[in-house]
Amino acid sequence: MRKEYKWVGSDEHFVDQIHLKEIGGVIAGHFGGNSTAGQTKNEDGCLVWVDKKKGWEFALLLDAHNTAQSAELVIKEIHSQKEIISEILDGEIADCFEKMNELILSILKGNAFKEACKTIQGETACLFAIRKGNYLYWLSVGDCLLHLYHPELSRLGEYQQNHRSFYEWVGQNSTFNKAVPTYSSGIKELRTGVNHILLTTDGLTECPGIDFDQPQEIFSVLEGTTNQEGVQKLLESIRNNNVRDSTTILSWRIETSKEATMPSD
Repeated sequence: MRKEYKWVGSDEHFVDQIHLKEIGGVIAGHFGGNSTAGQTKNEDGCLVWVDKKKGWEFALLLDAHNTAQSAELVIKEIHSQKEIISEILDGEIADCFEKMNELILSILKGNAFKEACKTIQGETACLFAIRKGNYLYWLSVGDCLLHLYHPELSRLGEYQQNHRSFYEWVGQNSTFNKAVPTYSSGIKELRTGVNHILLTTDGLTECPGIDFDQPQEIFSVLEGTTNQEGVQKLLESIRNNNVRDSTTILSWRIETSKEATMPSD
C-alpha cells in the first residue's frame, strides 16, 4: 500500500519541538528552531510518497522564506500530478527518470504555475529526490542538500550529491521566470549493500557550534543507530546548540543486491 506524507510549516511550526514521522521507512524529522534564539515561524515543507511494492520513494523538500506560501504552492502543484507521477514511477526504470525530469520542469516552467507565483509572497528552494531500483535521481533548485552514505563512497570522501546553489528559487522572484531557468539534476547508481539517503534544509548545516556542514559529521551521528534514532539525535544536537533556523530532514536506508559498476582493473 502506498504511503504518503504532506506537511508545511505554516500548518504546524514545531518551534521548540522535535517531531518525527515515519512513512514507509522514510523518516521525516522536523525542528522549527529555538524561540530563545528569536524563531517565531517555520517556512519549510515536504512531500513524501513511498511505494514498497513497486520499489520507489519520491521526496520533495522545500525551504521557503518571507512566507511559506511558495512551499505551499509547489506542494499543491506537485500533488495535483500525483497520478501521473505514480504512473511514471511504476513504469520501466530505463526511461522513468527522464520522464520525471521533463514533467517537473514542465510544471515549474508552466504558464499557469508562473501566474500563480505572481499572487504569493516569497520564494522557496526545492529539492526533488527519487529512488527507484538501484538508482537515485534528483532535481535541485536552490540550497537544500542531498547526501548519500555508503562505505565505498565515504572512503573516497563522497557524500553530497547535488550542488548547493544560492540566489536560486521558485516563487515570487523565481529564477524560472528568466529566459533560461537555473537548476541542477543528476542520477546516481547506488552501491551494492546499504545506501543511506538524506535530504536536509540548511538549518542543520548552518547551526552554530557544530560541524554539520561536513556531511561525515552528520553520518557519524547516524552510524550504529536506527534511522529514527539518528534523526532524533541530529535534531537534538541543533536544538541544544540554540539554532534559530528551522530544519527539516528526510532520511531513509535502501539495501540493493545488484552489482554496482566497478573499474575494469
